[in-house]
Amino acid sequence: MLTLKQIRENPEEIIRRLQVKNFDAANLIDQVLATDKKRREIQTQTDHKQAELNQRSKDIGSLFKQGKTQEANHAKEQVSLLKDEIKQLNQSLRHTEDDLNKLLLRIPNIPHPSVPPGKGDSDNVKVRSGGNIPDLGKEALPHWELAEKYRLIDFEMGNKLTGAGFPVFTGKGAKLVRALISFFLDEAEKAGYREVLPPLMVNEASAYGTGQLPDKEVQMYQLATDPYYLIPTAEVPVTNIYRDVILNAGELPVKNTAYTPCFRREAGSYGKDVRGLNRVHQFDKVEIVQIQHPERSYDTLEEMVNHVEQLVQKLGLPYRIMRLCGGDLSFTSALTYDFEVFAAAQKKWLEVSSVSNFEAFQANRLKLRFREPGSKKTQLAHTLNGSALALPRIIAALMENFQTPEGIRIPEVLVPYTRFDILS
Repeated sequence: MLTLKQIRENPEEIIRRLQVKNFDAANLIDQVLATDKKRREIQTQTDHKQAELNQRSKDIGSLFKQGKTQEANHAKEQVSLLKDEIKQLNQSLRHTEDDLNKLLLRIPNIPHPSVPPGKGDSDNVKVRSGGNIPDLGKEALPHWELAEKYRLIDFEMGNKLTGAGFPVFTGKGAKLVRALISFFLDEAEKAGYREVLPPLMVNEASAYGTGQLPDKEVQMYQLATDPYYLIPTAEVPVTNIYRDVILNAGELPVKNTAYTPCFRREAGSYGKDVRGLNRVHQFDKVEIVQIQHPERSYDTLEEMVNHVEQLVQKLGLPYRIMRLCGGDLSFTSALTYDFEVFAAAQKKWLEVSSVSNFEAFQANRLKLRFREPGSKKTQLAHTLNGSALALPRIIAALMENFQTPEGIRIPEVLVPYTRFDILS
């Protein structure tokens, strides 16, 4: 979330910049400032009362020593009254701080100056593209038909076992999934990321820390009997490893990668655009996460974008990189690049990765700080993450783009992992 310092110093600038996200923050900012003023006034009263209490408590002993028993007893009564007043002030302070925190949690992150205005994905800006779109002819099959033809994915079985959006990969299809996960993790390791294997469930504090709560409750699966959420992405547990942590500046950047299944309700998803692997409720993904010094976070963002771009290039998929407009930018992000690959049989672009800089927005929620050498003062770090990569739509594009009369060709970089070069 935004810091109070940011809001106090630049309220009009924050309101103006959040308009790029199509978010009218004027009333909310006014409420924050008013509540913050009330909080500080209560704190001032509490401090004055506490100082008076401390002084009167000292006076009691002195009065008793001087034999002024009546005056000492009167001072004790005053101390008792002051304690009651301070107790009430502290309660009021806690309530006001809670109200202030709830208001702050409702304010989105400020978009980076390079974020273009716009209402949705049609207003996103193409940064660059690569690869060649294959001409498959009229006989090309979409991936869900290829999956059935070669017995790679059983969508009906997934529906039987769980429900729609929970595919079952079988035979060589399952091996392709495993190959992609291993390939993505190996590439991340080569790029200096440390692999971690986090839990697949997180508590509320973790969900708040990375901004899933209170913004995305409807998109997460919550357990009925325990206060846990199934993770929508490995970003949540991996970033929360550093919740309430103070790092030394020399430790930055911190680079972690993780493979996990991910779970998303995708409420309201239906129709032809969600067929097959286009939109599922459980999927596999390799995530890369960095914690970086604020002065270097945008260089790091470009580095992470380049890493994902190299993955797509090595797979031989046609792709484009989009800078998200304000209306398509997430609640927590300051700047996001989406990667889309072209699925030739469907003749459509499929999003396979988002790479984002959250600046200090998540770090402020997480209380994730760092300290420069020789300094006692701490600063908020910047957090970044990206999909590297999400598997379902990658698999959909691979199946469609590399289909031949003999079967589906496997990209050369995956053959050492699959130990076969065609799906047939």
